[in-house]
Amino acid sequence: MQSGAVAEEGTRLAKTLSWPHLIALGVGAIVGTGIYTLTGVGADRAGPAVIVAFAIAGAVCACAALAYAEVATLMPTAGGAYTYTYIAIGERLAWIVGWSLILEYSLACSTVAVGWSAYLVGWLQSAGIELPAALLNGPHAGGIVNLPAVLVALVIAGMLIMGTRESATFNILLVVIKLTALACFVALALPAFNGENLQPFMPYGFTSHVEGGEVRGVMAAAAIVFFAFYGFDAVATSAEEAKNPGRDLKIGIIGSMAVCTLIYMLVAISAVASVNHTELAASAEPLAYVLRTLNHPFAAWAIGLAALIALPSVILVMMYGQSRIFFVMARDGLLPRRLSAVSSRTGTPVLITAVTGVFVAAAAGLFRLDEIAELANAGTLLAFVTTAASMMVLRRTAPELPRVFRCPAPMLIGTLAILGCAYLFFSLPALTIQRFLLWNAIGFAIYLALQAFRQNRVAAASDAGG
Repeated sequence: MQSGAVAEEGTRLAKTLSWPHLIALGVGAIVGTGIYTLTGVGADRAGPAVIVAFAIAGAVCACAALAYAEVATLMPTAGGAYTYTYIAIGERLAWIVGWSLILEYSLACSTVAVGWSAYLVGWLQSAGIELPAALLNGPHAGGIVNLPAVLVALVIAGMLIMGTRESATFNILLVVIKLTALACFVALALPAFNGENLQPFMPYGFTSHVEGGEVRGVMAAAAIVFFAFYGFDAVATSAEEAKNPGRDLKIGIIGSMAVCTLIYMLVAISAVASVNHTELAASAEPLAYVLRTLNHPFAAWAIGLAALIALPSVILVMMYGQSRIFFVMARDGLLPRRLSAVSSRTGTPVLITAVTGVFVAAAAGLFRLDEIAELANAGTLLAFVTTAASMMVLRRTAPELPRVFRCPAPMLIGTLAILGCAYLFFSLPALTIQRFLLWNAIGFAIYLALQAFRQNRVAAASDAGG
């Protein structure tokens, strides 16, 4: 095993995280923009059956989580799906996975930063404070830069540079705020349950199809609300920093998935059963809309405040995951090796974290992300497929390796994860799939160019030595 399995001195990450930190990292990544906004988008695509869409997406993620738990405890090194693919299948596919994970972590991170900026601007406007429009929008909207989105991304990057444990501990506080807000939503909305709002339950059918110019169906909704579930894989990228990876990783990955699936089911049924799904679909802030409709204005205000306070935890975890992917790719030599240097004081990869922060801040500040946000789902689905495949391959090629956590019925669970992710992938809009393939074609061309450069350097060194 090469990728991250043996780290040179000076490129090892400090072991500072225990299982409460890892569960909080997982919940911090999973519970965020998705549940606060995608309930309405899912209702638009599936009607009241958005509840089923959440269940399907959760089931697919649960199978992937079991595969992640086995390979993460088998290979407790940073890098997540990239590292597993590198070891089990090979460098070329690992590069594609690492390249695709840029879509998952960076685009999701930038999208949340832009969403946080919108919440902040709304709050300032409600207080009578108006900021220059040129500093609140990128060039696509006639502005210069979305400054709040840039600033929040850079601040989070600074926190990660200060130290992983400090960032993870702060993240626990943000997770508590988010879960408290969602618990209050369920407590206020569920008593208003009205069975008539669930009829017809599946107005657009089950399979993904185009209806009225829009993609509809339960599976189309599942392909979108899948965004609300992923993030638990960020826990796997922290494997090298876990104090007791054999115990802590399986608790962190499976525990965060179980907690979030339960939360999402309760929130979804509370929302679609208390107001008509067409009204829910028309709102950009569906949870706050439900509470205002039920005459709970203060609770709606508090939900918005909780989102404003707690959404940075999603940025923190996603940026953390992206920086660790880049870190391991650099340590493997697929990116410049100097990017894998670790601070002797904090035990964190300072340079690569700073590069990641600048990249995310630039995307959040300058680009329109709404049309490409689904690319994040495509990248994540590929990572889940290759992780499940890696688990199955290693069961065949290296059955003697000690496994702290063994996935039950690995061939069945792995196959279900692959088939489920593939079905969700092909339920995405055709344009999203085309953009994903183009992104990876560009990435593979870069890989071939880097390979040629490396080979030329080795040849030159050999000639000089001869």
